Amino acid sequence: MKRRTFVRNTSLAGLGFSVAPGLSFGSRNNTEKLQIGLIGCGLRGQNHLELLLKRSDVVIVALADPNEEMIERSLKMFDSNAAVKPIIYNRGDYDYERMLETEDLDAVIIATPWEWHSKQAIAAMNARVFVGLEVSGAFSVEECWDLVNTHLETKTPLYFLENVCFRRDIMAMLNLVREGLLGEMVHLECGYQHDLRGVKFNDGVTPYNSGVELGDKGFSEAKWRTNHSIHRNGDLYPTHGIGPVSQFIDVNRGNRLLTISSMASKSRGLHDYIVNHEKGGENHPNAKIKFNLGDKVTSMITTSNGETIVMHHDTNLPRPYSLGFRVQGTRGLWMKVNNSIYIEGMSPPHKWENDSPYLEKYDHKIWKEGLEKSVGAGHGGMDYFLMESFLDCAMNGSEIPFDVFDAATWMSLTPLSEASIKEGGAVRYIPDFTNGLWINRKNNFALNG
Repeated sequence: MKRRTFVRNTSLAGLGFSVAPGLSFGSRNNTEKLQIGLIGCGLRGQNHLELLLKRSDVVIVALADPNEEMIERSLKMFDSNAAVKPIIYNRGDYDYERMLETEDLDAVIIATPWEWHSKQAIAAMNARVFVGLEVSGAFSVEECWDLVNTHLETKTPLYFLENVCFRRDIMAMLNLVREGLLGEMVHLECGYQHDLRGVKFNDGVTPYNSGVELGDKGFSEAKWRTNHSIHRNGDLYPTHGIGPVSQFIDVNRGNRLLTISSMASKSRGLHDYIVNHEKGGENHPNAKIKFNLGDKVTSMITTSNGETIVMHHDTNLPRPYSLGFRVQGTRGLWMKVNNSIYIEGMSPPHKWENDSPYLEKYDHKIWKEGLEKSVGAGHGGMDYFLMESFLDCAMNGSEIPFDVFDAATWMSLTPLSEASIKEGGAVRYIPDFTNGLWINRKNNFALNG
């Protein structure tokens, strides 16, 4: 038995380990460096790698990825940081299994194409390795149950790496909501609204407008992400919206999602992009592709505490980026799309205010204290705070803010939305992946604001 596995197992036995988050996964000597493996070295994996290479308390032991180009890009990052080169596992799609079996890892970060997320997370939990899982939607509700059941069987923690929960304005609004300024929560809106046409058709020449290629001829996400738009029709990427919204209304911690009803518009955006692109045209082979994904997918969600949520998926039409947050309570509302807020008794009657003074006043403590360190980190700095939280949980057994139950709940919205759309917007019931634990669990995310 590996040394770390033995330490974990004996520690768990001594603790009487339960499925509740917050208990240490194992005893670590704080002078030891955390031994991490990375599954998936694409652009997102390289984002994580960049942050990890700056840490003196972490050793990146191994990388697993069948893509030689991405492995080479990653190894150059080790050279740039004068770091010891990792062991490479690149003998095909399943060589990550050999890494999990061979290496003595404390934690693993999974940043691969969506269809690999659950199977790789399950393999890591079965290997008793603390899991950091990148976000995506699921392919079936059964897949979500498999994640939960593997966690329950192995007692291995899973941290769902939803970075938008750490966005600066989101954390400020969380403080404001918890202070009661908007009153009792009533309605929320969120989504993933991001023009990804240049990502879905990318040959690696220039970002966001590089061509009309996908699959084997594509670069990075264009190799795999576009296939989902061809074959699927639903909210394919729900967690950047539903994750932050869940914090405002304590989902899986005193509240839970009950039902979802979804509908999709016609599909025109990707075809028009190919036909009108300078490298495409009506005679380009990809102009013949029939895309199944509706250009605008809208879902309505209900909760056990009576709030409603509208969730948007909009990635195939021209538009500026916005996750479209709306947080509305009995005393007012915040709407990110126009940076506006209205609070009854504080704002001028029936007039919007700019949200900046409120965001500054309620700026979260971690941003005030960590702003300088977050400069240059991905996605406006929020990736820095996500990584800090993940490593704290992996090293110190701190409570995981977005755990396997959250992962299953949020990911399940994708297959449930697909089923609802097929049935003309029929209501689909969202399973209780906590099996009743949500009733007594408390939301401790970012309480030290």
